[in-house]
Amino acid sequence: MKARKTLMSLCLLLALPLAAQQKNYVSEVWVADQGNGKYKNPVLYADYSDPDACRVGDDFYMTSSSFNCLPGLQILHSKDLVNWSIIGAAVPYALPPIETPERPEHGNRVWAPAIRHHNGEFYIFWGDPDQGAFMVKAKDPKGPWTEPVLVKPGKGIIDTCPFWDEDGKVYMVHAYAGSRAELKSVITICELNAEATKAITPSRIVFDGHEAHQTCEGPKFYKRNGYYYIFHPAGGVPTGWQVVLRSKNVYGPYEWKTVLAQGDSPVNGPHQGAWVDTPTGEDWFLHFQDVGAYGRLVHLQPMKWVNDWPVIGIDKDGDGCGEPVMTYKKPNVGKTYPICTPQESDEFDGYTLSPQWQWHANINEKWAYYAGDQSMVRLYSYPVVKEYKNLFDVANLLLQKAPAPNFTATMKLTFKPVEKYKGERTGLVVMGMDYAGLILENTDKGLVLSQVSCLKADKGTPEEVNGTVDLTDNTIYLKVKFTSDGKKISKSEGGHDLLVMCDFSYSLDGKKYQSLGKPFQAREGKWIGVKVGTFCTRPAITTNDGGWSDVDWFRITKK
Repeated sequence: MKARKTLMSLCLLLALPLAAQQKNYVSEVWVADQGNGKYKNPVLYADYSDPDACRVGDDFYMTSSSFNCLPGLQILHSKDLVNWSIIGAAVPYALPPIETPERPEHGNRVWAPAIRHHNGEFYIFWGDPDQGAFMVKAKDPKGPWTEPVLVKPGKGIIDTCPFWDEDGKVYMVHAYAGSRAELKSVITICELNAEATKAITPSRIVFDGHEAHQTCEGPKFYKRNGYYYIFHPAGGVPTGWQVVLRSKNVYGPYEWKTVLAQGDSPVNGPHQGAWVDTPTGEDWFLHFQDVGAYGRLVHLQPMKWVNDWPVIGIDKDGDGCGEPVMTYKKPNVGKTYPICTPQESDEFDGYTLSPQWQWHANINEKWAYYAGDQSMVRLYSYPVVKEYKNLFDVANLLLQKAPAPNFTATMKLTFKPVEKYKGERTGLVVMGMDYAGLILENTDKGLVLSQVSCLKADKGTPEEVNGTVDLTDNTIYLKVKFTSDGKKISKSEGGHDLLVMCDFSYSLDGKKYQSLGKPFQAREGKWIGVKVGTFCTRPAITTNDGGWSDVDWFRITKK
């Protein structure tokens, strides 16, 4: 039935003019645009960690930390800073060094990128804490992007941002990760060659935050009215604030001012992000808020300049330091644009990976077959690593970000294991440093559906089975309901970690669902929010082929 509908839809689609085909995706579960000239924060209720953005003409582009997840450096596009869609990724397949895709490098690889446009080209710089500063560039933000170039090698170099000065010189500001460099809380600058492909001077420390701004990092470099500005967060991810440095000389000395803090707002740790202006001359600041299980959500704050210092958010007492807004009038960009949100649900009608999905490591081309003509994706059962302990060791997890505080993820799949190979598995998974899921497995007694959980998966803990049911049909509907009522579980200062609960159920006909197992408290991954999706694996034994899981659709809904 679905294939017939897909064919009819395709015929209708081909008959429409191009403009009618380009319909925006609108989420059922989180829309920041209130439809009345105002917006609510977060503008993106999803883990776009360490966001950075730039404007080119009437278009805004944003990217964020992707760590070990591929495609990496997802690119989002907006016309008004409130409505966003995913248009591609700057690192579509693999991050160097490309050795093996078989094990995730949790929390490594892509940290705190910066996206800039210069002389007709887009640039993205990022720090790999184990290798150094990398760069890719493209004429079109949708790609293709160049292969990553190692601009400045060095262990612990992170949070890089380029800057092109009026005299033609190119600079890069960056921070250090104490875990690798054995020094943190300093901001440094080096000069690059004209092509921005190589550092040509050593890095010079221009600001020491140890006394006033411990854990200063994530710098972004700008120039305005003759001042060099470095925007950077301080105080730590969940509880920090936003600092701005300024100087008339690129290497300082820099004076500083705290320009955004939590104040009386409910937004803990408002910092690290991007200053952008609109075509009409307004100034705005995008930043994140760490809420624990759901990761780092993106907020949009009004910004103004007072005596050549930025003031971000609402400055109630006039001291030059603002606090976040929860609702506000939308940016004036000179026009009104339709509501859209990042993509979530997927009918798998395409021939490539839809942009909301990411694998957990460098991509192996043998993991999946995108069969758009059959309106499904086929996931091949790929062998786990020999030292396998649990799904935290698995690279071929196909996952997407949690998109709202309350939502339901449902999928339909057909499992076709090789009968003689026992231990092939597929299912629905909620993935973090703890995880849970509904797992189908080919066993000695046939197909078995289990609800499993794994606490401290990052420490190698084995899965626990909370409920099972024997199956005779290999087509099944799997569902997980995410619920967060705003309660906090963190005991840290300010309490920021949201309590997020997940309840699992299954259906044999897609209509009547039966609960299975027990509720699961979601936990974030390594520097990323909890993710939801699917997988297909088999044991680490030598065979020349395996089975597969045909995923018909994956839908994000209110219920």
